[in-house]
Amino acid sequence: MVTTQETQAPAAADVAGQVYRAFWRWHFYAGLLILPILMLMALTGALYLFRGEIEGVVYRSLQVVDVRPTVTSPSQWISAAERGLGGKVIQFTTPSEPGRSVRLVVDAGGMKQTAYVNPHDARFLGATPDGGVMSTVKRLHSLEIAGPQANLLVEVVAGWAIVMVFTGIFLWWPRGQAGGIVTVRGAPRSRLFWRDLHAVTGLFASAVIVFLAATGMPWSAVWGKQVRAITTEAGLGRPAAPGGEGGGQHIRHSPVAARSDAMPWALQHTEMHTGHMAGATSVDSVVTSVEAAGLGRPYVVSIPRSAGKAWTASYAPNQVEDSRTLYIDGATGKVIADLGWREYGPAAKAIEWGISVHQGQQFGWINKLVMLAGCIAIWVLGISATVMWWKRRPKGRLAAPPKPAERRAYVGLALIVVPLGLLYPLVGVTLLIALSLDIAVRGTFDSLGRTRHNSNLR
Repeated sequence: MVTTQETQAPAAADVAGQVYRAFWRWHFYAGLLILPILMLMALTGALYLFRGEIEGVVYRSLQVVDVRPTVTSPSQWISAAERGLGGKVIQFTTPSEPGRSVRLVVDAGGMKQTAYVNPHDARFLGATPDGGVMSTVKRLHSLEIAGPQANLLVEVVAGWAIVMVFTGIFLWWPRGQAGGIVTVRGAPRSRLFWRDLHAVTGLFASAVIVFLAATGMPWSAVWGKQVRAITTEAGLGRPAAPGGEGGGQHIRHSPVAARSDAMPWALQHTEMHTGHMAGATSVDSVVTSVEAAGLGRPYVVSIPRSAGKAWTASYAPNQVEDSRTLYIDGATGKVIADLGWREYGPAAKAIEWGISVHQGQQFGWINKLVMLAGCIAIWVLGISATVMWWKRRPKGRLAAPPKPAERRAYVGLALIVVPLGLLYPLVGVTLLIALSLDIAVRGTFDSLGRTRHNSNLR
């Protein structure tokens, strides 16, 4: 006679197995959809962590100059760059220390280039494409190199990476197995070795990967833009516009305002209107005001492209709480706004801090190495997943994990993907598409199976 407990145990085991299949299937699809792009972003992100060191090697002849007692004026730097490239300087970065050149962004007929000028004798040293090699790395990392629309994938990939991590932790969770929890079993020729390597690497790197994915979202074309607008409206984001003399000064969001890596995320794409239509102040007077205000070096000066807009000077050190941005009236040369960490709202502070850590800046070399470890882990996960799939694949098939027989098995999975889809709109859209396709394909195969079964009965 079969007891109630004996019938309940297999039933419970079957339910657990169905849930496991649901998580495994979506973990597989998440990896299939994003791992190639995620690995590209990890590689370029790892390189960008060491952008200063890489640029120091590649562009040493342009960046390093002999130290001299005399220094020429900023207007002479600009003249040298404009003569050298035949364009208009829109931004320049002061030397970080003695023995370093001035870096200027020159717009020549819509094509931007980076010029280098010796600050001691205003001699044009040479130029590179806009931002040089690390700008290309950054555009690859943000996917903007494939066009503005490709940046939409940043949000999708980051969101699916979070799905992959949480479903992976569920699959890793010990269920009575003796090994493969924090150690790797077997030899590289066995699938067990790659399974354990994948699981253990994912476990130890999960927090860093989720952090990288979440802190990469501010750069996304949809989520980042909306969060910037919402937090600003709520008084939680970028600083409120200061009241200027005569009430004529205001800061507003501008999608065409110049974006600078030295400008904090909260203030990017913003511009200040001074209320003065004249722009007679010289760059030398602006720099004099900036120096008198005690802005740290190196700082970036952005030159307004039309009258009535303020000049900006931004200092963005490794520690984000020391960042500072000045707005200077183009007519009077006076500092009309001095915005620093204390003026940011709590949302802006959290995002700025996350970006600084994401880029390996906030905590020095330890920060760089931890983020680098996360990037390396993504490659280990990608390689081990590919090897596992290769070893178990049936010929001529994708070999996706078996689908759960019960749709109720997706309830646990929904607890992860639904909140994520609500938080990140583009992720939600792709999750719905993937779920619809999975259900549709399953329904098609089930229908074909029933048709074949009925044919055999006849």
